[in-house]
Amino acid sequence: MSLRETINQDVKNAMKAKDTKKRDALRLLTSAFKQIEVDERKELTDEDVIKIIQTQVKRRNDAASQYKEAGRDDLMQIELDEITYYETYLPKQLSDEELTTEVKAIVEKTGASSMKDMGKVMGMASKELAGKADGKRISDAVKKALA
Repeated sequence: MSLRETINQDVKNAMKAKDTKKRDALRLLTSAFKQIEVDERKELTDEDVIKIIQTQVKRRNDAASQYKEAGRDDLMQIELDEITYYETYLPKQLSDEELTTEVKAIVEKTGASSMKDMGKVMGMASKELAGKADGKRISDAVKKALA
């Protein structure tokens, strides 16, 4: 069963359980899938679905931080709840220690020695760690490794 089929099944299960928060959050996600399919005229693979979910998580994090600044804790909590639903479909994220270890190995592979080589390291790290860590976390780890 593909990731998208799993999500569609979970929407049905949330409907049956009358879990409106989960149902609505997952419907927003399936809507994003359909939008990409229509815009780009292609069938989504599991990798595409993961990228879309990551984008949605990032959007929800941004919105939650803006709601927090505005003092709207009620709306912030809705965004955070949606993030928890979405993260169940993402691959397990690397811990900070694992990420540092992976980045150090990539730095050694590329032979990078200073911040001038950051682009080369980031290119390889982004490919190898795609889905396992957020781009910002990867960037921070690369900066620490090259500093």
